[in-house]
Amino acid sequence: VLYSKNISNLFFAGRNISATHAALSSTRVMATCAIMGQAIGTAAAIATRDELTPRGVYENRLEELKQTLMEDDCYLPFNSREMPELTRNARLSSSAGDAKPLVNGNDRPIGDEYNGWVAPLGSWVEFDFGSGVPVSQVRMVFDNDLNRETWREVDTILKRFPMKCNIPIDQKAVNVPETLIKSFRLEVSNGDDDWKTIYREDNNYQRLVKVNLDGVTASKIRLVPEETWGCEEIRIFAFDVS
Repeated sequence: VLYSKNISNLFFAGRNISATHAALSSTRVMATCAIMGQAIGTAAAIATRDELTPRGVYENRLEELKQTLMEDDCYLPFNSREMPELTRNARLSSSAGDAKPLVNGNDRPIGDEYNGWVAPLGSWVEFDFGSGVPVSQVRMVFDNDLNRETWREVDTILKRFPMKCNIPIDQKAVNVPETLIKSFRLEVSNGDDDWKTIYREDNNYQRLVKVNLDGVTASKIRLVPEETWGCEEIRIFAFDVS
């Protein structure tokens, strides 16, 4: 629905996509249109790189397109993100809680499944590679309270809105979600549990965080969440390395 049937090099995004009047009732809204724009922008980059038409991306690169979108934290129902090879081959462990959901490819609650690691503050999670390997990037997805359950002192009706531009003069401030990790550090070890901090963040307010570590070699890498924006436990949806 996002590319032309009879014009070979034309994408569509927004209310002009191919849809019936019934389908338009859901595809016309701003958030959906924005996600369509993200999908088309990513597809156009793949098409340009590989000299493909929009239809050619659908026919030959659809799985890559989906994986790229999910890597950028786009939610595609009924699809799971593939783990990098380095993550698949490493041993995952944590000081508390069940860390397995961190690598299940689902970076948010779906139905009754939380799909995340929950542990007391002060806990850590790590990958053990068995020997020193080069690590280029760490990708993390923190819980940003998608259901607005921890918004403090905000009228219930306003919890429906992810953003507000018009704030009444007597409206209390909207807070950063309490569940979001505020400060954390990444540590590496090359044997004998001699840990070295290679990255620290003290004022995070993002859900998706990617840390580039080009040139780092490690036999183990550990994520240590230090502080949230108010939640009394750690809640993280994804932690993987490549």
